[in-house]
Parts: sequence; structure tokens; C-alpha cells
Amino acid sequence: MSNSVYPINKGINKSIEFKGLKAQYIWYFGGGVIALLIFFAIMYIIGINSFICIGIILIAGTVLVVKLYALSNTYGEYGMMKTIAKRSVPKVIKSKSRAVFFGKSS
Repeated sequence: MSNSVYPINKGINKSIEFKGLKAQYIWYFGGGVIALLIFFAIMYIIGINSFICIGIILIAGTVLVVKLYALSNTYGEYGMMKTIAKRSVPKVIKSKSRAVFFGKSS
């Protein structure tokens, strides 16, 4: 009976990362690629020259990749969700009555 050596997975509870894209940005990238594919098909069916279609898709794809890597590097795994949630928190809470603090039951 031979001794087997199994590697231990040290990446438990770490977020998924693919070539620098973290967590949800991988899904955004996949959705963007599918949207570009559909956009190419629509332009091709309309009758636009295929080289022009490819040029437009390459430019849009480059913009997509650059923006996603910038977002991934700026916000990280949860930063963008925290930033969006922070916008919904009110800066000031105004109360015109103290009844809330006196335990007045309805």
C-alpha cells in the first residue's frame, strides 16, 4: 500500500479570482461578452459590413475589459456594493415630534 499525499486547499473562504477580475466582475464580463455577441449578430443581420461590425465590437470589447479591470481594482470584492448602499443612507433624519421617544403605543 503506497502513501498518498494530498494537497491541502488553502483558498477556502477566498473570493473567486480570474486573471485579476474579482468576484462579481467575472459575471459582469460574461454578460458583457454575451451582449457584444448579440450586438454583433444584430448588426450583421441588418447588413452592415462584417469588417465594420468586427471593428465596432473590438472597440466596445476593449472598453468593456478596461472598465471592468478598473472597477475591480478600485472597489475590489465588496467595495462597489458598499458604495451603492452608502448612497441610500440618509445624511440627516428630521423629526417634528418627540412622540417616538416617549414610547407612545398605538
